[in-house]
Amino acid sequence: MEALGINLPGLITQLVSFAILFAILYKLLYKPILGMLEQRTNRIQESLETAERVSREAASQQEQMQQQIEAARSEGQQLIAQAREVADRFREEELAKARQDIEGERTRATANIQRERDAAIEDLRREFAGLAITAAERVIERSLDESAHQDIINRVLEEGRSQASLN
Repeated sequence: MEALGINLPGLITQLVSFAILFAILYKLLYKPILGMLEQRTNRIQESLETAERVSREAASQQEQMQQQIEAARSEGQQLIAQAREVADRFREEELAKARQDIEGERTRATANIQRERDAAIEDLRREFAGLAITAAERVIERSLDESAHQDIINRVLEEGRSQASLN
């Protein structure tokens, strides 16, 4: 091997030195670098798992919030519908009350008008009866006895009633 320029003891020394250097480098550099790479891989994996878990939680919370928004919207619509129903019912009650009040006033006014009309008719009858007696006395120029007097009054009143009912 000498002819090739290879020195066997130098080669062995170099091989042993390389093996020792390789063992030292493996022990001092390669293992710590592999450990750091392993730790970094683990941290990245944990970060990815944490990010995925946070993403799932965020999606879950967003879904819950959407459900709560829908529930609140539905409840709001129900409250609005109830308020409209109450307002409609109140309006109908007030209209019915107003109609009853108006009808009561109309009935009272009609009754008052009827009473006043009846009183006016009665006053007219009395006055008419007095005028009829006076006119009859003047025409006959004598005083009537009581039964004739009553008979004339009744006839005049009947005529007055028939004329008043025509009006």
